[in-house]
Amino acid sequence: MSSLNPVHKKLESIPVHVGIIMDGNGRWAEARNLQRIEGHRKGIETVKEIVKGSIELEIRYLTLYGFSTENWKRPSGEISFLMGQLRFFLRNEIKTLNEHGVRIKFIGYRGSLENDIVDLLQEAEEETKNNNVLQLVVALSYGARQEIAAAARRIATQVLSGDLDVEAINEDTFAGYLETFDIPDPDLIIRTSGEQRISNFLLWQSAYAELVFIDTLWPDFSIENLKDALNEFNRRERRYGSTV
Repeated sequence: MSSLNPVHKKLESIPVHVGIIMDGNGRWAEARNLQRIEGHRKGIETVKEIVKGSIELEIRYLTLYGFSTENWKRPSGEISFLMGQLRFFLRNEIKTLNEHGVRIKFIGYRGSLENDIVDLLQEAEEETKNNNVLQLVVALSYGARQEIAAAARRIATQVLSGDLDVEAINEDTFAGYLETFDIPDPDLIIRTSGEQRISNFLLWQSAYAELVFIDTLWPDFSIENLKDALNEFNRRERRYGSTV
């Protein structure tokens, strides 16, 4: 990550937590007669720019959908490249994130990842745990249905052991068993590439999130695109089911 560049336009209000479904790397590459991995390579550069912009915009939490449980079905060569890029990022970019006050957190099933990657994830979380400028949450090997099922299993185990009263289970209790238990729910979820679905991303947490779908493919997504989405967020009325 290079030095931060100012974001000049003043926005009316900034959502506390923004989630982004980063979609379109493969299509970006195919449109240029390039291999899909080139789209992923360019997409990683976009991640760096959006993290920098989020700091300047004073977004407190940024969750990026990096790799879903369904993405394991992709060709082995593509997966191998992505895991290699992840290793490179964790070894070379965490120091810069740390210097800019970014705390990083990974959510998702680590059992599918190779041991050295799991170690790098833990090291990154430990190294940045005291930072408070921006919390960057990376959904890696993540699926919301799987997360919800895992939470239900943990709750059931505690009920069976007598450590949790079934009558004490409510929405807040359940949320406390999710991987995002220590961060607020997203206010805004953005999806790039023109697709209009959330694809198993933060299903529980996004119950009241505003959804903004952008045609731009992820490798071309810019700070201006992010600000456009934030402006759209500001135009929405958020009543949470009430009439006023």
